[in-house]
Amino acid sequence: RAAEWQLDQPAWSGRLRITAKGSTAFIKLEDKTSGELFAQAPVEQFPGIAVEGVTDSSRYFVIRVEDGNGRRAFIGVGFVDRGDAFDFNVALQDHFKWVRQQSELAQQAQDLEQGPKLDLGFKEGQTIKLNIANMKKKEGGAGNTRPRPAGPGGLSLLPPPPGGKSNSGERPAPLPTPAQLPGTPITDSLLSWPQPTAAPAADVWGDFAKASG
Repeated sequence: RAAEWQLDQPAWSGRLRITAKGSTAFIKLEDKTSGELFAQAPVEQFPGIAVEGVTDSSRYFVIRVEDGNGRRAFIGVGFVDRGDAFDFNVALQDHFKWVRQQSELAQQAQDLEQGPKLDLGFKEGQTIKLNIANMKKKEGGAGNTRPRPAGPGGLSLLPPPPGGKSNSGERPAPLPTPAQLPGTPITDSLLSWPQPTAAPAADVWGDFAKASG
């Protein structure tokens, strides 16, 4: 009980720091001006015998200090501010929470190393078959393009103009005179077009119904 201590006349006053080395935390009591170490208490487990809270206050604790030569002593420490006492508790809890997490991770890694290893290598003579869908080779470079019908000599023929009837003997409507380049008359060595005798000059195509070939 902290009420049994001489709280109004402490034997020593200074600052308290918590450090850690590996999994062990160290509570260090130091001079608040020079930083000289007064005493320290190694803590290997919390809660545990190295740090215990009193029954009548949340600001006072009993810690077990050691001098490094095997000698130990239990002393009472207290904080003037309740917030500092809370931070003291949280710092110790956070440290040992980290220690447990590291221990669990190490155990998991050890279990994975000791467990059976999956062999994904090919055995001698073993083969695999890959089925890749929608990879059919298209034949022909034109695809689905349909060729246009060609006339004699490879020349494409156009259908007769509307209104022309080849079986009635009626003349089709005259076509406009196409533009000609100098020295390049519109002729075709593969087609023979009859020359009309009395056709007007604008009708250079002749009678389409009487064309041979």
